[in-house]
Amino acid sequence: MAHSKLIPTISGPEQAGLLYFCTTRAGGVSQDERTSLNLGLNTGDDPARVQDNRQRLATFLGSDPVWLAQVHGTDLLDADQEILPPAPREFDAAITTRRDRTLAILTADCLPVVIWDGQAQILGVAHAGWRGLQAGVLERTWQAMATRCPQAQSWQAWIGPAISQDYFEVGQEVFDAYVSKGPELASFFIPGQRPGKWQADLPGIARQRLEQLCPGKMTVHLSGLCTFKQDDLFYSYRRSPLTGRQATIARLNPV
Repeated sequence: MAHSKLIPTISGPEQAGLLYFCTTRAGGVSQDERTSLNLGLNTGDDPARVQDNRQRLATFLGSDPVWLAQVHGTDLLDADQEILPPAPREFDAAITTRRDRTLAILTADCLPVVIWDGQAQILGVAHAGWRGLQAGVLERTWQAMATRCPQAQSWQAWIGPAISQDYFEVGQEVFDAYVSKGPELASFFIPGQRPGKWQADLPGIARQRLEQLCPGKMTVHLSGLCTFKQDDLFYSYRRSPLTGRQATIARLNPV
């Protein structure tokens, strides 16, 4: 669904008490390969243009998102605590129960994942590339949420635009890293066109891992959108290292 004519966005099923969406390439001031709403500072773009883009997003939201310095790990920010800018925050996930916190994840092929409970009492976001996904960033995020909100009876998650299996070629080491710990995950890999290569279905792996966390109580929604294929909508590092970053934004609405 679209939330703004100025900043086109993509979201999943509506949830009372929750705002979440992924930005597209449209609505900003960046130029050339990073046209136009590039929100990533470490992309070789003019920092002033990126800051302009971030300000446009903040104006649209009515608040500044909590930006993370993502490092493809599993560390989790407790965004319920006071956050004093500009302290560096090297995290790949964040959770909050506060309704004055806007969480953000930057991606350009990796999985942006939003997790919430059925009553929208707690919210989490995670940046899951193949390394973070394999290392357990989703499990760590949900476990922290379940600890903070033990009364939750059901859970939902949205896996936003990311690279699809058709375009995500990986080596044998990636296949081995997953299958050595979960033999059932072999079904999410198909042989690549080159010897020793595989095509990996990261969204499928993420859904399976999320559903395993609390069987029968976790509903996972897939955007079904591919960052590599849909050049008009999304940035993709696999398509071109000279690219920007879209943001997945999530916030608990006031009640």
